[in-house]
Amino acid sequence: MKKRILLAICCFAFTFNGKLGAQDIEANVQDRLQSFFREYTTTTVNIGTCKLDSFRINHQKKKLFIYADEKFSYQPFRSETVDAIYRYLKQILPGPVNYYDLTVVTSGQSIEDLIPNLYRKGKKDKSRLYSGLEYKGEPWVTRLSRPYDVSRGLEGKHIALWQSHGRYFINKTGEWGWQRPRLFCTTEDQFTQSFILPYVIPMLENAGANVFTPRERDTQKQEVIVDNDGAQNSLYLDVKSRKAKWEQTGLPGFAWRKQVYRDGENPFVSGTARFAPTEKKKDKAFAEWIPDIPETGDYAVYVSYQTLPNSVSDAKYIVFHNGGTTEFKVNQQIGGGTWVYLGTFSFDKGKNDYGMVVLSNESKQKGVVCADAVRFGGGMGNIERGGETSGMPRYLEGARYSAQWAGMPYPVYGGREGKDDMSDDINVRSRMINYLSGGSIFNPKDKGLGVPFELSMALHSDAGASKEDKIIGTLGIYTTDFNNGVLGAGTDRYASRDLSDILLTQLQRDIRSNYAIDWTRRSMWNRNYSETRLPAVPSTIVELLSHQNFADMRLGHDPNFKFTVGRSIYKAILQYLCGQHGKDYVVQPLPVSNFAIRFGNKKNALELSWNGEEDLLEPTAKPREYIVYTRIGRGGFDNGVRVSSPSYTVKIEPGIVYSFKVTAANRGGESFPSEILAAYKAKKEKGRILIVNGFDRLSGPAVIDTPTEAGFDLTKDPGVPYLYDISLCGAQTEFSRKQTGKELGRSGSEWEGMRIAGNSFDYPFIHGKAIQASGDYSFVSCSDEAVESGRIPLEAYDIVDYILGLEKEDRQNNPASNAYYKTFSSAMQRALTAYCQSGGNLLVSGSYLGSDMNGSQGDREFTQNILKYAYGQSITDNRSGNINGLGRTFSIPRLPNEYAYPVTAPECILPTGTAFPVLTYTSGNQSAAIAYQGNYRTFVMGFPLESIEQETDRNAVMASILQFFQAKK
Repeated sequence: MKKRILLAICCFAFTFNGKLGAQDIEANVQDRLQSFFREYTTTTVNIGTCKLDSFRINHQKKKLFIYADEKFSYQPFRSETVDAIYRYLKQILPGPVNYYDLTVVTSGQSIEDLIPNLYRKGKKDKSRLYSGLEYKGEPWVTRLSRPYDVSRGLEGKHIALWQSHGRYFINKTGEWGWQRPRLFCTTEDQFTQSFILPYVIPMLENAGANVFTPRERDTQKQEVIVDNDGAQNSLYLDVKSRKAKWEQTGLPGFAWRKQVYRDGENPFVSGTARFAPTEKKKDKAFAEWIPDIPETGDYAVYVSYQTLPNSVSDAKYIVFHNGGTTEFKVNQQIGGGTWVYLGTFSFDKGKNDYGMVVLSNESKQKGVVCADAVRFGGGMGNIERGGETSGMPRYLEGARYSAQWAGMPYPVYGGREGKDDMSDDINVRSRMINYLSGGSIFNPKDKGLGVPFELSMALHSDAGASKEDKIIGTLGIYTTDFNNGVLGAGTDRYASRDLSDILLTQLQRDIRSNYAIDWTRRSMWNRNYSETRLPAVPSTIVELLSHQNFADMRLGHDPNFKFTVGRSIYKAILQYLCGQHGKDYVVQPLPVSNFAIRFGNKKNALELSWNGEEDLLEPTAKPREYIVYTRIGRGGFDNGVRVSSPSYTVKIEPGIVYSFKVTAANRGGESFPSEILAAYKAKKEKGRILIVNGFDRLSGPAVIDTPTEAGFDLTKDPGVPYLYDISLCGAQTEFSRKQTGKELGRSGSEWEGMRIAGNSFDYPFIHGKAIQASGDYSFVSCSDEAVESGRIPLEAYDIVDYILGLEKEDRQNNPASNAYYKTFSSAMQRALTAYCQSGGNLLVSGSYLGSDMNGSQGDREFTQNILKYAYGQSITDNRSGNINGLGRTFSIPRLPNEYAYPVTAPECILPTGTAFPVLTYTSGNQSAAIAYQGNYRTFVMGFPLESIEQETDRNAVMASILQFFQAKK
C-alpha cells in the first residue's frame, strides 16, 4: 500500500513538472516572438509596427505555427527574406522548439506562399498562373502598318488601366466638382492622367498591347462623328461591289440624335448599322467616313460596329491622314456596340479626300463586316446631370460619363440609379472591364463583349503629409476575400498580390536608381476596395505618392520622373504577364541620342545618323533595329521605315521641308521617339545653314522651398512638360509650412480644362520654315549632343542657328539632378568659339541664355567676349509680350496656353564691345536682342525665335537676320 502511494506521488510530481516545463517553454516562446515582431523592420518597405497574433506548438510532430498580424503581410517576401526570417527565429527560440519545423502565417498565408511566382527560385504556384488560359483568337485591334514585329513583348495582350477619379456630379450639392481637393497646383483627378496618357499607355502599346481605359483618352476638345444615320456636315457613304452590297443589320446601332444626353440614355441603341458579305478579291465593297474637321490638329479615331453571328476577325480599316494611310485589322467578333480606338492621327481642317476612314469588305474569312459610326476626337462632356454638363473636356470627366457615351448598359455605370454618381464612378471602372471581357477566356461566366482582358490596374495618388519633408511613397492594394478567393477564370486571387508586389518592387527599384532618392515603399494592403474586388481579372491599385505631401509632389510634377514611373509600370506589367504565361520577355529600348542630319554626297541626298542607347537597368533593352519616320511639309508623319543600323540615307525633293524622327526597336517593342529634325534643299542654293536643337529641357514648376514656405510658383515658371500638360488646375495660394497637412498647397482653378503646350521637340521645323520663306538657303539640323561630341563640325556651314528655347540649368526644379540642361556646356562653348573665330555667322535665341550664363566668370567671359552680350535682367514685371524692332512690332506668349509654350521670363541682354541692340521689349524699352559684326557675326535674342506668335513676323525677323549675315564683312 505504501509503495502504491509513493508511486502515485512520484507520478503526480512528474506530471506536474512536465506541465510546468511546457508552460515555461510556451511563455518563453511567446515572449521571444512578441519581441521579434515588435522590433521587426525591413529596409525595403515601411509597414509600421507588427505584432504576434498567436502561435501553436505541436510537440508530437515537432512543428511550430506562428501567426503574425496582417501588417506583417504588407511587406514583399522573397526566398532570401523568408529564409532569413526562419533562420533568425530558430536562433532566438528556446530549445527544443528551435529544432522544430517553423511556419509563419500572415493574412491567412504562409510567408513562403506570398513570394510572387516571378521571384520564386523553385516550384511555382500554378493556381495563380494562367495555366491553360491562352487566348488564341485575333487581337481586338492590330496595326498592320507597323514596320516592326513584337515577339517578346505584349503582343496579343489586352490590358485595362485607368487614372483614378475625374470630374463628377455631386448629388448632395447639385454641382459638378472634383473628387479630390486642389493641392500643389493639381488635383488627383488630373494628376494621375499626366502619367497614364502621355507615358504608360504609349509604352504598353509600343510593346504590342491593346490598351483600354474607361476614361476618355483623347485630349482633343473637338469631336466629329460620321455615321450612316446622319453625319452633320460630314459624309458617310457605302459602295457595293459586283457580288456584295451593304444592307441594314436590323439591330440597333449608334446615332447622334442630340447634343446633350440625360442619365440612362444610350446613343448606341437609337440608330442603325450596315453590313456586307466579305470577299477575297480586289474589287471590293467599302464604307467611307469623311469628317468635316473643325480645326487642324491631332484626333483619336474610334470605330464602332455590331458583332453579328458571322462577323469576321480581320475587318480591314484604312485611316487616311496627313501622314498618308495606316491600315488596321479589327476583330469584329468581339467588342461590338461601343467605341473601339484605332490610333491618333493628324487631320487638316475641313473635308478632305486625304482625311477619312475606309472599311473594306476584303477578308480571308467567309462572313460579314459591319459599319457603324466613326468618331474623331475626344470632345467635350455631353452628359447632363442636374440640368447641366460638366463644361469640361471629356477626358477630365469620370468614367461614369465616358461609359454612357460608349454605349454601356445602365447597370454598368448607373448602379445607384442616378442618386450617387461618385459611387457609380468608382464602380463603373471595374464593371466596364467585366462587361467588355464577359464571355472571354479570362471571364467566361459573365455576359459581355468577349474582349480578353488579362489584368487591370488603377493609378491613384494617396493622401498624407510629412512635416519633415519625407517621402510618403507608394502603396499597393489588392483583394482576395471575394468570390471564394478566385477570379473569373478560376485563377487564385493571390495573383493580384503578385501583380501589386511586382509593380511596387519595380517602381522602388527604378526611382531609387534614377534619382538617388530613398523612395519609400509602403504597404501592400489586402483590402475590400471596389477597383480590386470587382474585376474578374487580376487587379491592383497603385497609390503612387501623396498629392498632399510637398516632398512627393516635388518629384511628381517633374516630366522626367513621370517617364521613369511610366517605364517602370510598363516593365512590371510586361514581367507579370510574361511570367503568367511562362514566356521570356525583352524590354523595349530607350530613345536614341545624338541625332543628326547632314547633306549627302549624292545630289539631293540626306544622311541621317544617331546613337542607340544602352539601359543600365535592363540588359534586354538593347536596340536591334530602328524606325525612321518622315513628314513632308506640314503633313503628318508616315508609318516609318525599318533600318538595321543607326544611319539612313534618303533622297528628297528640292523646295520642300522634310522632317524626321527616329525610334529604336527590338523584339520587345519600340522606344519613345527622338527629337524631330528638319532639312531643306533650296532649288537655287546660295548658302547652307545648320540648325542645332539645344532645347531638351523638361521640368516641373518653379519650386519654393524655405524653412517657412513650400510649394510651386507657376508665375515664375510653370515648368516645361513633355509635349503638353493636363495636370495643372491653377496657381498655388497657400505656402505656409505651418499649414502642412491642412491648407498647405491650396490652389486655384483657373487652368482647369487647358491642355498646356510644352516642349514639342519640333522647333527645327519652325526655324526651317522661316529660313525657307526668307531666301535660297538650304538647311539641315542636329541635336546639340551631336555638336558637343564632335560628330557635326560647325565650320562646314555658312550660318549656325542655335535653338535654346527654355533651356537652362535648374537643379532646384530638377530633383533628379541627372538631366543636364545647361544652355552652353563647356563642349558647346569650345565648338562655338572655334566657329566664330573661323569667321562664322551665329544666331542664338532662348529665354535663359543670360541668367543661365551669369553664375561663373568663365561663362560670363564666353558670352561677353565671344557672343558679345551680357545679362541685364529677366522681364517679369508684367505680362506684355510685345517686342519692337527690325521695322515691326510682334508678340510672344507670356502665359500658359494650348498652342505654344509660354515665355514667362524673357531676358534683357546688353551688347558688349561693338555690338548693338536691335530689338527692344515694348514695356520698359529694354534690349531684347543684340547684333555684332566683326571678323564674325552674332545675332543673339533674349527670347526664343520660335515663340514669335505670327508666322509672318517670324519669317520677317529671320529674313532680317539672314540679310545681316550675308552683308559684306
